[in-house]
Amino acid sequence: MIDETPSSTTASVPAALLKGVRVLDLTNVLSGPYCTFQLALLGADVIKIERPDGGDLARQLGASTALNEKLMGVSFLAQNAGKKSISLNLKSNKGVELLKSLIKTADVIVENFRPDVMKRLGLGYDELKRINPGLIYCAITGFGQEGPLKSNPAYDQIIQGMSGVMSVTGDAQSAPLRVGYPVCDTLGGLVGAFAIVSALYERKTSGVGRFIDVSMLDAAVSALGWVASNYLIAGVEAKPIGNENMTSAPSGAFKTSDGLINIAANKQDQFEALCRLIERKDLVRDDRFAKREDRKANRYALNEEINKALSMKSALEWETLLNEAGVPAGRVLSVSEVLAHPQIKERRLLQEIGGSDGDAPIKVVKSGFRMNDSEPAASAPPPKLGQHNSAVFEELGLSDQDLEELRKEGVI
Repeated sequence: MIDETPSSTTASVPAALLKGVRVLDLTNVLSGPYCTFQLALLGADVIKIERPDGGDLARQLGASTALNEKLMGVSFLAQNAGKKSISLNLKSNKGVELLKSLIKTADVIVENFRPDVMKRLGLGYDELKRINPGLIYCAITGFGQEGPLKSNPAYDQIIQGMSGVMSVTGDAQSAPLRVGYPVCDTLGGLVGAFAIVSALYERKTSGVGRFIDVSMLDAAVSALGWVASNYLIAGVEAKPIGNENMTSAPSGAFKTSDGLINIAANKQDQFEALCRLIERKDLVRDDRFAKREDRKANRYALNEEINKALSMKSALEWETLLNEAGVPAGRVLSVSEVLAHPQIKERRLLQEIGGSDGDAPIKVVKSGFRMNDSEPAASAPPPKLGQHNSAVFEELGLSDQDLEELRKEGVI
């Protein structure tokens, strides 16, 4: 019997919700690999299919030159743990036929080429579903499979700019400003993983696969949420306001004696509690700040008064005091600080996993959720290019001699 009570002390058991699901991963760099990484963390058998001459470009990207030269760049390591790797030249007829043989064994295929590339290779959805009617085919592109921009190349920064994300990031002096990590690539990958799992669930009753068209631009615009709705419904276009919260005040980043702290006193009782803690009860009685809309209209004058009071203590001291009083607050941390935070450790968000072929262990970031009896986890370190050629192709009946001939021909 499974204990259904969530507990932070529950033993770390790898999730196997997608055990038995085979995913063919033809993706490169970020959006697609991030998508299939989420599936691998849930136990799917993800086979990464890479070009024999270098593989995924991410193998050559990252902060370590030495790892880039070994085709194990940090950018690749970040989101390919738990996957297998085979090398396959899809520009060769034999390579195409081998992929078609693998399609017969697969539940899902994911690619992030431009539209029509797979069709030109003879590997479009219509062709592949004849081989495997239950196949779920997910294509992740910058702009989707139709529309005037469908053939445009797209990287994260292009989508950030076109989606409106940059227009509301920063303040009046710095905007438009790029978000500091590839947020649109990541959103595209998450949307792809969500759509795939939804299609797998539906297939359990219908037995039929489907084509999934993921657009990074669509995903980014969808994630605008309130920003889009304020314009669509209320006719108000968002403006960049830096670290301020457009919906309330005081809500944003404030200065303490040793750094910034985010405070979100969005409700009246939270504002009053904040004023008590900073020993400025007079602010509650001030006509400029008495009500929610008054505070929004006079937010910068209010911020100045709060910053003066906060300068008397450290960010950590204020974080503790404010949260104890029911006022949401949190220090502004660097990446290194958050990765070392006790909360992250308690949640087991980081996984240390041994390197391939005796390489040094690495740490990777897992998914942002846990279940009562298990949690997402990678089953193996990120693979070397073509590391699983023998194991995977032998399933198709190929002998060692067959594989050697394919290597000589440049097929694998």
